[in-house]
Amino acid sequence: MFDPNELSIEMVQILDENGGGDEAKIAAFSDDWLLNAYKAMRRARVIDERLLRMQRQGRIGTYAPFSGQEAAQVGSALALRNDDWIFPSYREVAVCLLQGMPLEQFFHYVQGRLSGKRMPDGVNIFPTQIIIAAQTLHAVGCAWASKLKGEPHVSVAYFGDGATSEGDFHEAMNFAAVYNVPVIFFCQNNQYAISVPYAKQTASRTIAQKALAYGMKGVLVDGNDVLAVYETMKQAVDAARRGEGPMLIEALTYRLGPHTTADDPTKYRRPEEVEAWRRKDPLHRVRVLLARRGLWTEAQEEAFVAEVNAEVTAAYEAAIASPSGSIADVFDYVYSEAPKLLAEQKAEVMRRKQAKGVK
Repeated sequence: MFDPNELSIEMVQILDENGGGDEAKIAAFSDDWLLNAYKAMRRARVIDERLLRMQRQGRIGTYAPFSGQEAAQVGSALALRNDDWIFPSYREVAVCLLQGMPLEQFFHYVQGRLSGKRMPDGVNIFPTQIIIAAQTLHAVGCAWASKLKGEPHVSVAYFGDGATSEGDFHEAMNFAAVYNVPVIFFCQNNQYAISVPYAKQTASRTIAQKALAYGMKGVLVDGNDVLAVYETMKQAVDAARRGEGPMLIEALTYRLGPHTTADDPTKYRRPEEVEAWRRKDPLHRVRVLLARRGLWTEAQEEAFVAEVNAEVTAAYEAAIASPSGSIADVFDYVYSEAPKLLAEQKAEVMRRKQAKGVK
């Protein structure tokens, strides 16, 4: 008999919430790496806070904040190559920015433009997936294609804990393990599927242990520790690239803000809970470490925040100044070569536009 209560799963952690931890492993990270990781997380936090305010001002559409999850996103993205494939949900802004998505383009997306998720050539990011867990299947398909073509790419499906309650997740896991494809399932367990807490989603103590049922490796990592996330992701990616198959990573973290700007988290979360997780802030622990090494000062912090704010303003202004496109663009963003029926439909739309004198 297999007793799930006897299953032992330890959480991987290198840097604790006070900026201390496993000193030997911390020492292995260079000053340059730590500065790069911190700047990526701080940039992401500034961008997220600005986007949230801009939505409240009516300057962009509905937005899904990610503050609190920077280490999970940045740490995992830093372990990838530029030619790896990313399959994001609607919350992976930091991942997409690190993988080459222009900030101006993200403003197109949150303004509802079709061009918003049409990535530039060479940026291997699939369009943002709104349907929960659907991207897990897409990632497996891409990974299988890479394997069949003999390409060294790894595919990564990013999703939240709520996605593990969907059938797509389980089908993707099973298929990936059976066909031994190079895919990483990266779950950011931020404790809530909108208003549904983790305990009401599953009886499993962890999401990581679900990997066992499908015959693949699973690991639980402190999702607020950018060092541990990076090391865990790098091991998974390197193994997948060697042909050793898929892996499920559960990054234990917390969404400090609302699920989206249409959500009121005060209706289902206690202030004490939020404050307890705020003390585990992923940025704070790295900044303490940087200060200890003499690598970051308050003046540098203020200058960097100002620089990112200027970047956000410039990207927003460039986005709103660019052409908004037209309904005809719908026909151009699905196939590389439009099939006959689609081409006919586009031609009909263009004829009607011309008849009405619309540009």
